[in-house]
Amino acid sequence: MTTTATRPLPTVGAAMPVRMLETYRDWLIDGRRDLELQDFFKAETLNGEWKPLAVEIRKQLEGHEGRLGIHGPFWGFTIATEDPDVRQVVRKRMMQGLDVCEEIGATQMVVHSPFTTWDYNNFDNKPGYLEDAFGRVHAVLDDVVAHAERVGVTLVIENIEDIDPRWRVRLAESFASKRVKVSIDTGHAHYAHGSTGAPPVDYYVVAAGNMLEHVHLQDADGYADRHWVLGEGTVRWPSVFRALSALNSDPRLIIEIRDHSRILEAAEFLTAAGLAR
Repeated sequence: MTTTATRPLPTVGAAMPVRMLETYRDWLIDGRRDLELQDFFKAETLNGEWKPLAVEIRKQLEGHEGRLGIHGPFWGFTIATEDPDVRQVVRKRMMQGLDVCEEIGATQMVVHSPFTTWDYNNFDNKPGYLEDAFGRVHAVLDDVVAHAERVGVTLVIENIEDIDPRWRVRLAESFASKRVKVSIDTGHAHYAHGSTGAPPVDYYVVAAGNMLEHVHLQDADGYADRHWVLGEGTVRWPSVFRALSALNSDPRLIIEIRDHSRILEAAEFLTAAGLAR
């Protein structure tokens, strides 16, 4: 008689600002949970004196054995910008994010996808449109990726308006670097599915395959970017976690909800559903 080994349930972590670390410190440390910090995507923070914040992070996370990452900068630009002057600013912001990672020991930084709804409807309207977009991203990120390789940080490209989940994967693969992978935001995917004709969330997981190394877990209604507690929206969570269970890339599963005071409630929903711990 043969038996099939059952994989243990995945462990979820969470995204939060530094001010919430004291509240969730025991949960993060006792559960060896992954953490994503949300303080370093704003220009004023990156241009300011953030070293005292880094000291506080190291203090709060003493004994933490989960993986640590940050949400990288994204406000006010796209990584596929056509303006060479703006390109310099974007590159600067990304390098600043990597400086933060190096200072606090983070090994992952979330970067926003450049692909829009407009792009989806126009890629076949002009020969070479997709290749041109890839070239613009490389013009911004090639130096950033080289630095990420030096400091041991992986950039994960998160879907925003993406309708075709395969473009982002192809973009990540085009760098031919173990330091460029893919992220999925479940709420963004569900918005695109409900409002722009994109496939359902689990298809995004399947399309990413083992390039997937990061997931933002949030619930939504398919109309807007809600960042609701899991269970409050209409994301089909069993199908998402079935797709995740087929992967070997061990993506970080990060609860990313608007109300940070309800992170444990979101985690308990997954526990009660038998999907994660």
